Amino acid sequence: MNTSKKIILVPVDFSEQSNVALHHAEVIAKTLNGSLILLHVASEQGLLSGFFTSEDGDKLHQKLWESINSLADETQKRSGLFVLPMIAHGKVYEETVRMAEAAGATFIVMGTNGSDSSLRKRFIGSNALRVVRESRVPVFTIKGKPGKDGFSKIVLPLDLTKETREKVNKAIELSRYFKAEVKVVSILLTDDEEVVTKLKLQLGQVKHFLEKADVNFTAELINAQGGKESLGEEVVKYAEQNGGDMIMIMTQQETNFTELFIGSAAQEVINNSAMPVCSIIPTVRKDTTVFVPY
Repeated sequence: MNTSKKIILVPVDFSEQSNVALHHAEVIAKTLNGSLILLHVASEQGLLSGFFTSEDGDKLHQKLWESINSLADETQKRSGLFVLPMIAHGKVYEETVRMAEAAGATFIVMGTNGSDSSLRKRFIGSNALRVVRESRVPVFTIKGKPGKDGFSKIVLPLDLTKETREKVNKAIELSRYFKAEVKVVSILLTDDEEVVTKLKLQLGQVKHFLEKADVNFTAELINAQGGKESLGEEVVKYAEQNGGDMIMIMTQQETNFTELFIGSAAQEVINNSAMPVCSIIPTVRKDTTVFVPY
């Protein structure tokens, strides 16, 4: 396991949801013995720039620094963590992705209001989804209220791709940090015999892999044929009914067209889950391997 200092990057806009994300980020950073970067992205003024004098801009910039420094000081005193405040200018998702990669962040922890209807909430939600889609750094999206400190049950929905092992490895890493149980689930939405056989085989391989890793886990195949819920809704429902407090999913970038747990299903999980969702981008590699235990 990597013993280098873990850096958790938290985009902040001083909203209530941003503060909820910061709470979760503190818990993660403490558990990983890491540090925090608080990043506020000042949006480009664009067409409104003509209404601001340079003096107005300087005053606004100064107020932003006062706000981010104050939040960093409060967080550091409360948590005992090293907290670095930063301000960037541009688009929220672009600067968040850029700064996370430049800082060598372990995770991004970002608030989202999901699919709520107001313009501001849709804007926050869309930024989070763009970060998830474009970041090479794993992203925790946080919706809802602060939960308990840490994670005790990590829900891990499976798909039929080789990248599943990468997701299982990350689940094992987090389960060891948080001493959490991993709850593996495959959800059947079809009676196609080939798909069913592959899912059962993969579930057995994952169980063997987790047994060798010596982590606490459960694994089950859920038959959801004939139900009204979509795959994303079934995953969230399973997590809620089984005491999950974090869901881990695999997503894709625009250039990756493998058949992953992606698209509308991933968006549904992120938008509808009241518990944190950790999205993992698969490492780009040649398609020469299959998922096998080792």
